[in-house]
Amino acid sequence: MTKNSTSLKTSTKLIYGLGDFGNAMVVSAISFFLLIFYTDGALVDPAIAGSALAVAKIWDAVNDPLFGWIADRTISKRYGKRRVFMIFGAIPLAISIALLWFVPPGLSDFWTFIWITVTFILFDTALTITAVPYYALSSELTDDYEERSSLTSVRMILGVPSYLIGAAVTPIIVGLFASARTGWGMVGVIYGLINLFSLWGCAAGLKKVPIAANDEKSEAPPIKAFLTTLKNKPFVRLIVAYLIANVSFTLVQTLLAYFLTYQIGLEDLEISLVMGILLISIGIFLFPWKMLSDRINKGPAYAIGLLIGGLTVASTFLLPQGKTPWIYVIAFVAGLGFSTNWVFPWAMVPDVIEYDRLETGEHRGGMFFGVWGFTWKLTQSLGIAIAGWVLKLFNYVEGSPVQSTKALFGIRLFMGPIPLIVFLIALPLLFWYPITRASHAKVREQLAAIEAAAAATD
Repeated sequence: MTKNSTSLKTSTKLIYGLGDFGNAMVVSAISFFLLIFYTDGALVDPAIAGSALAVAKIWDAVNDPLFGWIADRTISKRYGKRRVFMIFGAIPLAISIALLWFVPPGLSDFWTFIWITVTFILFDTALTITAVPYYALSSELTDDYEERSSLTSVRMILGVPSYLIGAAVTPIIVGLFASARTGWGMVGVIYGLINLFSLWGCAAGLKKVPIAANDEKSEAPPIKAFLTTLKNKPFVRLIVAYLIANVSFTLVQTLLAYFLTYQIGLEDLEISLVMGILLISIGIFLFPWKMLSDRINKGPAYAIGLLIGGLTVASTFLLPQGKTPWIYVIAFVAGLGFSTNWVFPWAMVPDVIEYDRLETGEHRGGMFFGVWGFTWKLTQSLGIAIAGWVLKLFNYVEGSPVQSTKALFGIRLFMGPIPLIVFLIALPLLFWYPITRASHAKVREQLAAIEAAAAATD
């Protein structure tokens, strides 16, 4: 089937972006507050919480590629190749989100570890079932290099208000209840329902939108499909760069609430304001970065943004203890840089799928986004787990209103200088990323010739 290389309607982009509205809210709440919910809300040892999340990620090594392979081989005449998973996976996902923000009181350390591990695995599995097919749609709605950046930018622009809710409104929701446990539980219920209806709304809106490759079915067995994916050199390079960058980004997100609370001394509303400025800045600069990538390609633009963001968060190490207006300036500039981490990785994955299609003759967007989903979720959990281990290493006391000088030093060190150092490692992989606008155009020409020859034969 000839793929859609024309410009997408704005309405199609908006409908597609709606599907990530709930996901963005949940991911934001997890990145900023899941660890502090465990330590300060449920009074769980940070090392136990971090280790449980790390163990839960082992399932992802099978979970994401497997469901990506299943998604490539599943075609529903009534609900479509990808939409079927979004429709029927939304309810289990909503339930698992609610369970994620609840830890039964009075459990021993062992059973607390088991509870966190199991509930996170349930959430992670439900997220995979819905998210992998959803993200794979971005490679099937259009095959245009710039249009994919535009599609991803629109999705992220819709995601910014949702991400802002997850970052800024979560502590407000918790504060509405006399019991913190009740507040955190309501966070799970509310965000689960929002996620449910955003997925259903997207699936319903895309019902009449033509999606390329809807009648293409991958025939490769799962192990072979997975190994073939790892032979795609641009894809492996992108995975390595993103793994490095997003672990550091998640580490910054996770420790930010601790930094603002204990180092800067902000209250809940002030913390929400700082996070709001950060995320609004991310949203403002999504399209300017996209415009820059039209001139210098996606890889170099992504690298420049990470450098700006890394240098900015590193400057927080120099801030004295106590309130300072500089934290608001830093939040805005950091958002400018980190905006690239929102748009470019997700816009670069569909590009590598064309290379695979040229080699294998199959459209395996599900498998690629399955492996990508594993990388994304691994970086999220690793960042949170590392933050938990750091807090334990530097003698953080869960639930204490005041922390020691050693604990504050650890928070400052791993929210600023350490992430910058790690960002610098990823930059060469992105500055010299092999897929450019020109090379991608050549691949599309070859695919068009193959499709034309096949059509003439038929």
